[in-house]
Amino acid sequence: MKSKIIIYTDGSARGNPGKAGWAAILVNGKKILEIGGRSDHATNNQMELTAPIEALKYLKKHLSRRAKADKKTSPMEIFSDSKYVILGITEWIFNWQKNNWRNANKKLVLNRELWERLYKLAEELKPKWVYIEGHNGDKWNERADVIATSFADNIPIKLRK
Repeated sequence: MKSKIIIYTDGSARGNPGKAGWAAILVNGKKILEIGGRSDHATNNQMELTAPIEALKYLKKHLSRRAKADKKTSPMEIFSDSKYVILGITEWIFNWQKNNWRNANKKLVLNRELWERLYKLAEELKPKWVYIEGHNGDKWNERADVIATSFADNIPIKLRK
């Protein structure tokens, strides 16, 4: 059986919108990879969505050739302290799609392009989505926060490769 890949994600925006950053930590056994990025102008929700998108894009790109040929991926779990991300991808998105990308208040869904990208990757890679309370002592969630805020603040940070 393939080892489970655990992913912790976070997003940060200063000013909301403002300077922003995102982070993802991919844990596969003893291997740890940290990735992140920044935007000069984005919202916190946009960065919260960008983090799992980038993590899944990275995994898709770096899956072994054999796994691609077999169309099998390692089991994976994505932990996020954003209820917006967790509820959006596990519950709300299905009604949004049925309702022509309108929410319960009949307004257009914000960040539709990001939601569509995330949904496509999630359908392909089938991660399990897990909500984790932020700033509650979980070392990987705390580390993802440090990375995302460092990128938002444009402060260099050493990432594990």
